[in-house]
Order: sequence, then structure tokens, then C-alpha cells
Amino acid sequence: MASLMAMTALGRREPTTVTHGPLTISERMDVALASVAARKGRMADVAKAAQAAGVPLPGPATHQPGTPYSAFWVAPEMWFVEAPFASHELIADLLKADLGDGASITEQTDAWVAFDLAAPDVALILERLCNVDFRSVPNGYATRTVMEHLGVYLVKHGPGTARVYGPRSSAESLLHALETTAASVL
Repeated sequence: MASLMAMTALGRREPTTVTHGPLTISERMDVALASVAARKGRMADVAKAAQAAGVPLPGPATHQPGTPYSAFWVAPEMWFVEAPFASHELIADLLKADLGDGASITEQTDAWVAFDLAAPDVALILERLCNVDFRSVPNGYATRTVMEHLGVYLVKHGPGTARVYGPRSSAESLLHALETTAASVL
């Protein structure tokens, strides 16, 4: 029988952490991710079930932390929901049970790579990679943007911290863009 081992998006057994001066880039394997979309005419049902289950459904351009679920808005009546992978490996199944048939839920964990960025002024890097004015947006801001020709989601956790979700198939390219930009700025 084959013995399967989990691999990171970068093809390693352990998540990658890279440091460039004051910037730390950390690959996150410990986050489960699912998309939740209210079915036509069912938003009220989804909102009621989400509130009972403790699943936040934040408004446009917003990330809302929570325990165990956090979420960020991606489109009208659609969110990406995050949870700890250790306890929510089957996040889509758990959300389907909690939210019922009013929502369409899709597993997203293995479709995306997540990188956490931490630096005293992470805006120096981000302002060269995307069109988001990171300094002026509030904590909890979340948006879809482009970095190095890749569609990504950017979430501001604080003035010096951000999470970038990029396509798993382009994890190396995204990390290279982050590292190259950091090396040129810091």
C-alpha cells in the first residue's frame, strides 16, 4: 500500500519561511479554506444558519476574524471561510452541515497557497506589487488584486501584517515576486 505524505504548495514537507531584512514570509499549511455562496433567494436562510454556527459573513472588502471560523468577502453573497486545518480538515463538509442547502460550498484549501507577510512596514513591498494603498486601508480590509500577473486575495491583518492567497499552481512564482520585491526595497 502506498504511503502518502502531505506536501506544501512549494513541494516540501514543512512550510517555508523566508526572511529578507525585517520582512518574514511564512507559508501557511495550517489554514483550511472553503468558499460559501448563498443560493438564489436564500441569503436570509444562510445568514441565519451562519449566525447560529458562528460563521461570520462580513460585508464588501472586509475580513472578519472569529473562532474557529474567520471569513472575507469575495463577491456579493459569497465569502471565503477560514478555519484551523487541524480541527477543520473537512471544512466544506462541516460548513455544509452547519449552513444547509441554502448555500453552495466548495473546498478551496488545496487550490490556494497562503503566505503571511510580517514587517514593520509591509506596505513598502505591497505598494510595488499591487494597486492597493495598504497604508490607507483599515485593518480587516480584504480584496482581490493582481501581483505579478497572478490573481490573488490580499487581507490586511494589521499595519505590518498581511495574508496573500495565490493560486497553488503558481506558489513558486508568487514567492519569487515577494522575495524579489523585498530584496529590492529592504
